[in-house]
Amino acid sequence: MIEYKKVSKKYGSNIGVLDVSVRINDGEFVFLVGPSGAGKSTFVKLLLKMVDADRGAILYKNYDVTRLKPRNIPRHRRSMGIVFQDFSLLPKKTVFENISFAMEIVQRPKRAIQRQVPMILELVGLSAESNKYPHEISIGEQQRVAVARAMINNPNVLIADEPTGNLDPDTGWEIMRLLEQINRRGTTVLMVTHSREIVNAMNKRVIAIKDGRLVRDERGGLYHPEVYDDPAPVAPKKEGALPL
Repeated sequence: MIEYKKVSKKYGSNIGVLDVSVRINDGEFVFLVGPSGAGKSTFVKLLLKMVDADRGAILYKNYDVTRLKPRNIPRHRRSMGIVFQDFSLLPKKTVFENISFAMEIVQRPKRAIQRQVPMILELVGLSAESNKYPHEISIGEQQRVAVARAMINNPNVLIADEPTGNLDPDTGWEIMRLLEQINRRGTTVLMVTHSREIVNAMNKRVIAIKDGRLVRDERGGLYHPEVYDDPAPVAPKKEGALPL
């Protein structure tokens, strides 16, 4: 469970988020949308304790993130998986090594690494590419590696920051199917996106932020750019909903 209680964060005279209250239950799939500069990044950074709230509380599991001591922040962040738009893979490590590195950081035993990495590679459909380097696989496959790395330590929450932003439409749908599959396994997914097409097809909960304020929270919601004047890039139209 993630709960923001009247959370505000300013950067000088600029508003990050303002008096935001929202609750995300375990196992939910939530889209976080809004125009550039609306406060989406601040919303995520507050959860990760990358910035400090000016006021309010952020409850996660059984503690208040805003009150975390510095020594406990790394463990807090390791309980979540993060997928970036630019993948952030290590170019001199193979697919297998990129994923196993996330386990090595938390000092998982070698035996567990040898058992779990092949399992996650199978989940994301990359078993045959385990010994290849990032430059030897497609952009979509690189994003799959990033998802696998984020999931390898069984996080409670997966944060996906524009995971389809650098992908062509067809590959973007593949990543969304993968995130849907991960969500069905019980992982909470919080995805930041500007993709109107994806949001409208997925029929998930939509939280919209504008000027730091939460302006909409709708289950089974649609992307309404006219509400917050967002030009929202649109992927080429596909017939019907996303096939999952």
